[in-house]
Amino acid sequence: MPRQVIETDGAPAAIGPYSQAVRAGSLLFVSGQIPLDPATGEVIEGDVAAQTHRVMQSLGAILEAAGAGFGHVVRTTIYLTDLGAFARVNEVYGGYFDDPAPARATVQVAALPKGVEVEVDAVADLGARPARGA
Repeated sequence: MPRQVIETDGAPAAIGPYSQAVRAGSLLFVSGQIPLDPATGEVIEGDVAAQTHRVMQSLGAILEAAGAGFGHVVRTTIYLTDLGAFARVNEVYGGYFDDPAPARATVQVAALPKGVEVEVDAVADLGARPARGA
């Protein structure tokens, strides 16, 4: 099966030479999302919790465009500019997943595009039965 690009107006347009997501077989690879307003492409206002909500809303819109939901996500990576924000980000992030939660890594980075505090990418298995509540 050839690769299929997934795009939606419900998430910010790519700000570089990449796709919002690419489906390869039953796997969906969602590019890292930062807290941009999909309508304006500008960074949203607010703290790291507000930024995390915006990121997760963008991920959700991309998943939906692919015919999936958060229950199909099998792996994520969270990138933070300050691991001191881990608890606040974790609280928001956790609200988007039911058990069993996907596998995950969280890393601190020196900087993120546009000076944001958080970025999240994801891998989803569209061929799998979604986790409960998805």
